[in-house]
Amino acid sequence: MNPIAPWYQLGYIIPHRYTDLDAYQFYKVAPEGMMLVTTGLDLAEYTLASVEAQMPAFSACLDLLAQKAVDRIALSGVPVAAALGRERTLRLIGEASERTGLVCDTDLEAHIATLKHLGVSRIALATRWSDAVNNALIAYLKLAGIEVLAHRSHGRSLSQNKTANALADHELALKLGREVLTAAPQAEALLMPGGLWFAIHAAPILEAEFKRPVLLNILSTTANALRARAKETGSAETPRADPRWGMVLST
Repeated sequence: MNPIAPWYQLGYIIPHRYTDLDAYQFYKVAPEGMMLVTTGLDLAEYTLASVEAQMPAFSACLDLLAQKAVDRIALSGVPVAAALGRERTLRLIGEASERTGLVCDTDLEAHIATLKHLGVSRIALATRWSDAVNNALIAYLKLAGIEVLAHRSHGRSLSQNKTANALADHELALKLGREVLTAAPQAEALLMPGGLWFAIHAAPILEAEFKRPVLLNILSTTANALRARAKETGSAETPRADPRWGMVLST
């Protein structure tokens, strides 16, 4: 690896126009020299109508990232994929790959790939979304063979999540995570999706307490990219992430 230039560039399409916690958390967990290249949509709310309105912008984002010579493209925003449903999301990923010539992914499919990599099929779920979003997500996971044994939520709108306090959200992650893992002792993992959720420090705390892997968007998407890179080039050639951020990256 050249110590000067990035050895891997992950293209990341986020649902909003600005980048803050996505990049902040990525650069905590990714190996040195792995770079995040972001572009954004302008999602108004967690609804199918809002997602549909962003499809032209999504195509433009793909074209922009393809011009940046990234190694892989991922669509962030679990509610985006949940609103579309799994069949359409997988079709969208396929079309995106054909358009760009690159492997394309989503945070939600990265969660599913990570759960399967860990041998997990029964999970607990904690979110900051409404019942409508949660129900769509649970249905999506069911189609992938993932059963949600219990879920806890602090329902908020997209605008509310954009302005949430990071420290308060850390405490919320601990609260909801503890509640749902206590309610579902048979759960093999905890999924806490949400790119705007500052939960990176809560994940290792919850893992230490409950001995279960905790999946966050940035953890699963980064791990999925690293696994693919290792498969292509050999694990000895792929730098490893810092294992202190939890089981998703350490495995």
